[in-house]
Amino acid sequence: MTIVHISAECYPAAKAGGLGDAVGALPKYQNRGNNRALVCMPHYHTPWLLKANKTLIDTSTCQMGAKELPYNVYEIKEPLGFSHYTFDIPGYTDRPGIYLDPNSGHGYWDEFERFLVVQIAVLDTLIRWDLQPDVLHCHDHHTALIPFMAQQCAAFKGLSSTPSIITVHNAEYHGNQDMGKRFLLPDFDGFNAGLLEWAGELNPLACGLKCAWKISTVSPSYMEELRVSSNGLEYLFKMEAGKSIGMLNGIDPEVWNPAKDTYLDQHYTLKGSTKEHSTCLDVMEGKAYHKHALCQEYKLDLDRPLFAFIGRLVDQKGADLLASVIRGLREQAKELNFILLGTGDPRLEAEFRQLDEEYVGYFNAKLAYNEALARQMYAGADFMVMPSRVEPCGLNQLYAMRYGTIPIVRSVGGLKDSVPDISESNGLGIQFDSFTYEALEKAILRASKLYTDQVAMHYLRERIMLEDHSWEKVANEYYDLYNEMQYYRD
Repeated sequence: MTIVHISAECYPAAKAGGLGDAVGALPKYQNRGNNRALVCMPHYHTPWLLKANKTLIDTSTCQMGAKELPYNVYEIKEPLGFSHYTFDIPGYTDRPGIYLDPNSGHGYWDEFERFLVVQIAVLDTLIRWDLQPDVLHCHDHHTALIPFMAQQCAAFKGLSSTPSIITVHNAEYHGNQDMGKRFLLPDFDGFNAGLLEWAGELNPLACGLKCAWKISTVSPSYMEELRVSSNGLEYLFKMEAGKSIGMLNGIDPEVWNPAKDTYLDQHYTLKGSTKEHSTCLDVMEGKAYHKHALCQEYKLDLDRPLFAFIGRLVDQKGADLLASVIRGLREQAKELNFILLGTGDPRLEAEFRQLDEEYVGYFNAKLAYNEALARQMYAGADFMVMPSRVEPCGLNQLYAMRYGTIPIVRSVGGLKDSVPDISESNGLGIQFDSFTYEALEKAILRASKLYTDQVAMHYLRERIMLEDHSWEKVANEYYDLYNEMQYYRD
């Protein structure tokens, strides 16, 4: 089976969040069967893509509205575990940012055109190569016009019977535009223009939900939540429930592995050295080693529980709530330590910068993207705090558990599905329900109390490190879904 993933992100080429991680891992696991999974994405000028070993394999032109645009197709030769193609459209993809201009911090003004022309180029290439994929797997609104164009545009009629699926990683963003932008698409029967429209606008995500053969989201709970809250698409998610499924994302245990993580200067496993990992500490020693390094580097108290936050500093992730709770706990003289890594809303960055200056020895903020520090935090923190307002799947809690760090999560989306509360027999972390100051504070204090019982801490660490959250299970679930679509195709 040939599966073509089309995405705006793919780790390690370009990543802004969980979308990049998912698309960078799922195809690799799909290729371990009798499948050929490949990824198509924009050829940004990210540092990784500029340095990557790649070959120019094709050059052509495509039509976007009245413009005939040249494009190049590169094959990435790095050992990623899947075929990886990037589409270079001069004037559109040759920029350093994925969504934001790193120099200004603002989104690109022509976002719709940037992603539309890549989608057109991908379909044009599939037609010219006569690849005949078995599945077109689209990810989020940036590629959600693919199902419509494959079915409705005359230029791509050779793909009209190809099954398509759209995975919704984040339904907060739809890619809305004025309906006048429909004339930028290749020719199609205007009678079907309604498929592009939602609430009077051209809505790529809504179009994808209508036209794709199947809809998936990245956790079962998130699928349920979208029918109640999806930024205006609630009714559509309800209407399309019959072709929808929620599947919890996985992680790549080869990339996220404290026994061989290249970012760590000391490796560890659950039980220590093995024949395969002869220089590893056990989890207690390994966690202690990395916690000591973090506390020494960032002037934190080694004897206190260390709480970490890694992620975008935006309201969706609950970063605003976390700032208030840290301030309140410090004013109550609670003996805790916090470390934060991330960037985002300038208002929140300023607030955390002020906390960093005021609470030396209690709180430290690194307002940057730093993969090496993130890995050290997963390894060295006692707890990972995720107080999200919305969390389609969440990956940080899965990474944290892989490294023996106990997650504290709000009961929402994939967090709810993946981290049962320790009050339950299958508990893996600490959950709290309401998005309030009091609920998050109570959860952190519960964790602080747990920390005083090191026997219970060690037992819980063993449990969470033994959890299997690999992509292999998810790949099998998608394979079943693809096979179901082939049945209807035939």
